[in-house]
Amino acid sequence: MKSIVWFKTDLRVQDNETLLKAVEKSVSVLPVYCFDDAHFVTTHFGFKKTGSYRATFLLESLKDLQKELKKRGADLLILKGKPEIEIPKIVTQYKIKKVFAKREVAFEEKQTERLVQNELFKMKCEFETFSTSTLYHAEDLPFGIKDIPDIFTIFRKKVEKESKIRGVFEAPVAINCPDLPEFELPKLSDLGLKAVKIDDRAVLEFKGGETEGLKRLNDYFFNKKHIATYKETRNGMVGESYSSKLSPWLALGCVSPRMIYSELKKYEQQFSANKSTYWLVFELLWRDYFRFVMKKYNHQLFLKSGIKNQEKQPLILNASLLKKWIDGKTNVDFVDANMIELKKTGFMSNRGRQNVASYLCNDLKLDWRYGAAYFEQQLIDYDVCSNWGNWAYLAGVGNDPRGNRYFNIEKQSKEYDRDGTFKKLWLRSNN
Repeated sequence: MKSIVWFKTDLRVQDNETLLKAVEKSVSVLPVYCFDDAHFVTTHFGFKKTGSYRATFLLESLKDLQKELKKRGADLLILKGKPEIEIPKIVTQYKIKKVFAKREVAFEEKQTERLVQNELFKMKCEFETFSTSTLYHAEDLPFGIKDIPDIFTIFRKKVEKESKIRGVFEAPVAINCPDLPEFELPKLSDLGLKAVKIDDRAVLEFKGGETEGLKRLNDYFFNKKHIATYKETRNGMVGESYSSKLSPWLALGCVSPRMIYSELKKYEQQFSANKSTYWLVFELLWRDYFRFVMKKYNHQLFLKSGIKNQEKQPLILNASLLKKWIDGKTNVDFVDANMIELKKTGFMSNRGRQNVASYLCNDLKLDWRYGAAYFEQQLIDYDVCSNWGNWAYLAGVGNDPRGNRYFNIEKQSKEYDRDGTFKKLWLRSNN
């Protein structure tokens, strides 16, 4: 049987069940990535769905994926357009009998998946998906998706007690692949984007790809052993060591959460387990939770009223206030410093994200979805479930049991940027 592996946000060869199953079940495998036109439009919020920082990271990740596939005798075919049009064309051209892909849960991604599946059905081509994005497999949860608790703590305690984390899949040794046209990636300009230079004040030089992701993982765990103090430092804001910074590689699936867990267990055996090693798993579980909540609530997390069916913010958008927030010109130093960092690097600390989101929702009283849409454009580590789940949470229309999580910005600034290092770093030359 000839098959396609349709890569999406699973740009890796290690711990990739989709790829491994395709290799096991097929005579030949054709790896494909499609630059979906829908991912490069301007949304009705006025922002690009994919900005230059993430697009650059994506291009680097695809280059690395192709290199890893080449080592195993395969290659990567790059398509551009609508997947439901472009993938069936390749199915016809190469006489493909089955398409293997990562399973989607978010609303638009799910719609695209269905469109592709419908076209393949007409062609008598099978379509099989695998769940490869989470730490805990959906089938191993102690409840069905519709019964996922609306409070994280309840979810966490039951999952930790009753579910097990599966092991990682080895990378395939060899992949039999048909001859493909020469590998050629689009340029940023082909995607309607401009090249950007990341500011030299950035916490880390993020480079896309599985190779770089595993290197960062190894560096953080084993070379520098920063994981040992993660719980104490994770609310930091300056430098590369205060948190794992693995989120960009996780977001594009260059590294899987189970791979991180597997390496963490090796670290614990070699050195020791402590509150910090547990806390990293705790954060990965939050990531899982937002994915399962997205699956449960479908499109509701993209509505202004969220999953609470209540609108807390005015309908009128104050564009001038929104622009000041984006440009870091609110005259609230802590907010401005964080927003400038995001604008100039495509990254912001977790502590920063919570503060600027609270400020937009509670102080500026703006529609939270504009904040979420701007993050979608800007963040290197944008993940649809975590981004919209977190924003809805902060806006009081998501999974926060308190329902009104207000951050006192001045107090937060004193606590997390005591000596003003972060503010000084980003507020000099805001041009």
